[in-house]
Amino acid sequence: MKSQPQKLPQIASPKASDPASTNDIRVRHLTWMILARALDDRMCKLKAQNLVPGSVFTGRGQEAYSAAGGMCLRPGDVFAPLIRDQAGRLAFGETIIDVVRTCMGKRTSSMRGRDGNIHRGNLDIGLLPMISHLGAMVSVVAGMLMARRFKGQLVGNDLTVGMASIGDGGMNAGALHEALNLAAVEKLPFVLLVANNQVAYSTFNDRTFACRDLVDRAVGYGVCGHSCDGTDATACLTTVSDAVARVRRGEGPQMVVATLLRLAGHGLHDPAEYVTPELKSRFGDCIQLDSNTLKVQGILTDADIERIWDDARTRIAAAVEQAMHEPDPDPAQEDWTAYSERDLKKVRS
Repeated sequence: MKSQPQKLPQIASPKASDPASTNDIRVRHLTWMILARALDDRMCKLKAQNLVPGSVFTGRGQEAYSAAGGMCLRPGDVFAPLIRDQAGRLAFGETIIDVVRTCMGKRTSSMRGRDGNIHRGNLDIGLLPMISHLGAMVSVVAGMLMARRFKGQLVGNDLTVGMASIGDGGMNAGALHEALNLAAVEKLPFVLLVANNQVAYSTFNDRTFACRDLVDRAVGYGVCGHSCDGTDATACLTTVSDAVARVRRGEGPQMVVATLLRLAGHGLHDPAEYVTPELKSRFGDCIQLDSNTLKVQGILTDADIERIWDDARTRIAAAVEQAMHEPDPDPAQEDWTAYSERDLKKVRS
């Protein structure tokens, strides 16, 4: 079953029937997209300066879809993002300073310097730290929703929502199949965002699935499937918004598949030379496309868009400057090390 709604979403405003509020939603959407792109770009520069341990994984090309997911959630919901979901993370409530602190391995970050830059989260707002094994986060979200049901917290006609992101390659993970089947059987208020970015690291779609489209799998699980163009910001907003609204009404799990292209390598370490010019020619940059659309429709001007970029870069620069002066973790002083309590006392003495 496919759903392709045509109306703009009513995400966060009681005046969403007013064209002005609809335009506000679209501008906020573009703002999150730009902020995520600018933040990813700055992390790449910090990595080049040897200030970010590990690699950097960017969401270039997936910002419209990711931001839509974060915007359609609200306080009390649960979100399990993946490595290319910086836009969704920000829209859901992650702060710029915590992104910078964690990527730079600072003691002041939410992860206290304990893990890599993509394994970050904030349980206080329902943002789950990512498990690297693809597909594993679906079971975590399903488990949290089941726990809430056991506590009597999933009742009424306006349910809290659990959302997880996955890519086309991760759709073949065994953990995902088991967890999505459970979510379907239990009719959990769950949304799976699938970003078909054409390439599972360096393996293309024709070698990762044989069905016509990944959304076709939805009927096999017994969930409602939705498709959208992941490079079209309005399509992302409308489709994800519709899926989340169905979940809140108690209609059970929803799967949304967006077709797009990862406009970068798997990580900063990957030049992605395997992506052909022909494939690149089939997909645009969601930020450029949406900026042009909003200008043509008279919603924003070139100057407005430039101000959004300037504001994003200014806020990021301030966060980097702050984090640069904050402490790194000290293994001899932290209580999260692998030492036993007895050995830890020896180290500290």
